[in-house]
Amino acid sequence: MARYVLVHGAFGGAWCWEPVTGPLEAAGHTVEAIDLPGHGEDDTPVAEVTLEAYAERVCSTLTARPEPAVLVGYSMGGVVITQAAARCPERVASLVFVCAFMPSNGQSLLDLTKLPEGAGDQIQANLTIEGDPPVAKLSDEVTARVIYNDCTSEQAAWAVSKRHPQPVAPYTTPVEIDDRKLASIPRSYVLTKRDQAMPPALQQRMIREHPCERVFELDADHAPFLSATDELVSALLEVA
Repeated sequence: MARYVLVHGAFGGAWCWEPVTGPLEAAGHTVEAIDLPGHGEDDTPVAEVTLEAYAERVCSTLTARPEPAVLVGYSMGGVVITQAAARCPERVASLVFVCAFMPSNGQSLLDLTKLPEGAGDQIQANLTIEGDPPVAKLSDEVTARVIYNDCTSEQAAWAVSKRHPQPVAPYTTPVEIDDRKLASIPRSYVLTKRDQAMPPALQQRMIREHPCERVFELDADHAPFLSATDELVSALLEVA
């Protein structure tokens, strides 16, 4: 049986994985969904929320048990698992990117959104930045429209109610990795074809630049854990 460590995206928390955790555990696997610093129930101050802090949290989770894990990152979580896997590669059995960013060395999340294939990204187009240290905010209306567009109104309301402002620092920090060493870890990608938050063209470009052993294409929005739960669980089980 496999061990999964699940990493959420921007504005999120471990809560986003609740729909898939039960089915994975029912199949006999071990599942650990974590809150990154400053997210979910973690109260790390905004000034201390960095990409490095994210990576340290993931590596701490990975090293807490003896067996390597299938490390899954959603959206911004793709940058996080990339940096974490570079820090503790021996703890990672494989990487799974769920409509997630896949940076190369020296690239930040913000760099990837600025690629030509990122045109039409409705998250970046509608963000507001406030405070010092700065946090990004996205209105509830825009969030429901561009992230949960294939979800039921009840699913969208549940998710929107749990989201919090996103510290900006992890968006702008480039990853520091050895691309060749990281490429030695098997990776898979879950592409979401109805995604309005991360254009499918950008997802396809990242897959071309970082070849994956498996690519799963879901007819889903940017929240497949809600809108395509069964299909996402099936993909994760196949990877294991």
